[in-house]
Amino acid sequence: MKDIKIKVTGTTGRITLDRPDALNAVTYQMCLAIETALDTWREDTGVSQVVLDGAGERAFCSGGDIAELYAAGLRWDFGFGQRFWADEYRLNAKIFAYPKPIISFLQGFTMGGGVGIGCHGSHRIVGESSKIAMPECGIGLVPDVGGSLMLALAPGRLGEYLALTAARMSAGDAILAGFADLFIPQAHWPDLIRRLENGETPECLQAASAPAPAEGLAGLQPLIDSHFGGETLGDIQNSLQRDHSDFAKQATKSLRRNSPLSMACAVEIIHRLRGPSASIEKALDLEYRFTSRAMEHGDFIEGIRAAIIDKDRKPNWQYANRNVPAIAVSKMLMPLGENTLKLEETRMSAIKVGFIGLGNMGAPMAANLARAGCIVSGFDTALTSPEGVTIVSDPAAAAQNADVVITMLPNGAILKQVAACVLPTMPKGALLLDCSTVDVESARDVAAQAEDAGILFVDAPVSGGIGGAAAGSLTFMAGGSDTAFAKAKPMFDIMGQKSVHCGASGAGQAAKICNNMILGATMVATCEAFALADKLGLDRQKMFDVVSTSSGSSWSMNTYCPAPGIGPETPADNEYTPGFASELMVKDLGLSQQAAAAVDADTPMGALALALYTRFVEEEEGLGKDFSAMLPRFVARSRPS
Repeated sequence: MKDIKIKVTGTTGRITLDRPDALNAVTYQMCLAIETALDTWREDTGVSQVVLDGAGERAFCSGGDIAELYAAGLRWDFGFGQRFWADEYRLNAKIFAYPKPIISFLQGFTMGGGVGIGCHGSHRIVGESSKIAMPECGIGLVPDVGGSLMLALAPGRLGEYLALTAARMSAGDAILAGFADLFIPQAHWPDLIRRLENGETPECLQAASAPAPAEGLAGLQPLIDSHFGGETLGDIQNSLQRDHSDFAKQATKSLRRNSPLSMACAVEIIHRLRGPSASIEKALDLEYRFTSRAMEHGDFIEGIRAAIIDKDRKPNWQYANRNVPAIAVSKMLMPLGENTLKLEETRMSAIKVGFIGLGNMGAPMAANLARAGCIVSGFDTALTSPEGVTIVSDPAAAAQNADVVITMLPNGAILKQVAACVLPTMPKGALLLDCSTVDVESARDVAAQAEDAGILFVDAPVSGGIGGAAAGSLTFMAGGSDTAFAKAKPMFDIMGQKSVHCGASGAGQAAKICNNMILGATMVATCEAFALADKLGLDRQKMFDVVSTSSGSSWSMNTYCPAPGIGPETPADNEYTPGFASELMVKDLGLSQQAAAAVDADTPMGALALALYTRFVEEEEGLGKDFSAMLPRFVARSRPS
């Protein structure tokens, strides 16, 4: 077909991108043609390896043909972009997991979609002219085509730096960052390709390789790690603004060119991927959540207009003040329901899940599992009906023949009752996954019951609140055996952004209790500080600007600020409608003090926080309000005499 050459020479499949005048940008039809060739050669015993290259000297591939996407967006044909990205991402996943060597020769520019084609194979060759970049934030997208995975795996904070600045990597930088494998002088490439076509194996590449020229990223690593290690885009911007070095000035200038919404979401995606749960499937899923919404709700159309169509370089970005609310990021990265990206290799349709406890947290968690393809049966005394979940009459029915039973329950006593009901109905080797927050002893008691019944057990309380449950961005703190944790891992990957194996049974509950004791105490201190600032005549915004970037910084201040209108949107901006209710904080602080008493631990701050929240809920109208509503409580009170 036009624009691409596909052939077999000897035992080597050859794919050459042939649009040199367009820097070999890939069209939708080119993506489909590459996928068809790879599918054919996968089963062809006469093809032992694949070579990918591009025509001309200027580029291997400068990206996807965004002109097609822009035209569709102007027609409000958002479906075209969604189909394009879904099919492109499926191709990226196939290249990543291809069972035969794929050797790509990356001359000139390799950017955006070109990274997805050229940088997921087994042997990625760069030369003197190679320039690799992920510039998507400059056009209102996020680094995609699986590039977010490489960014998350890059050393230190290179991933955030490369995503937000769109810095171009030369050969040595690309090898350092994990986008390439070998530097080979480009004069040797034609001969190497001929040798591969004549039946030589990829081992010949190593023999031809040479040390890559010394480049700049390694020398900048300490500065990059220092400034780009923040939790959010705002943290990174604040760090750069406090530094007057040439590096910080140039980085700030680069950030100011790009879509704030895209950059904020790129940081969040990289952070969700960083760690042992990273996978190409999870990366593509997170990327597709954004790109499928980019035309209608993001800055993509405006970004293309300013960069490619009108070329005025003056995009009218959303959140032009670069203060992107956390809720905006959450909306762009929420699960897509029935429109979730489907990759053949990652479908979960064979997994049968019983979900018991479909309240404010459990219902969206169960719905996310159903959207991912699990067969979910659910039970709750309130008779709630999450989308995609089959409601059954009792816990035993939900557990019948289930591969995994998940519980989200109010306390340890109810957990033990439910466990006694479901364990006899579960098949041997199945998993009971408790996501409730309960006392450590109850978790260990149920673990012992499960072991006696031949059932795996993991206690995995969550952090992230109702918003995190809906967005599929929870953090799971897990206790149990290695085998049980491994079986729970696919569930964690669907329902959350991070899972930590904390140790044996009960360790997950121990981690949650310690975490929430810190949370309760720091929220009290944060509310006290705002109340004191008011009475000292200090402007709340000024206080936030100082504390959020100083030694008093904390999650309670930066992410969940209790002062309305300050920082990211929080329950304080909605009259303290609960994201995490005060009475739940009383419960968790009570568990911390119960555990402290059991092991003779001295926790005076935790005890005081429990006393304050108990009084707030029982005597001061805190019942039914968010735990950050302590702020108006302190504002209204005077110092005790």
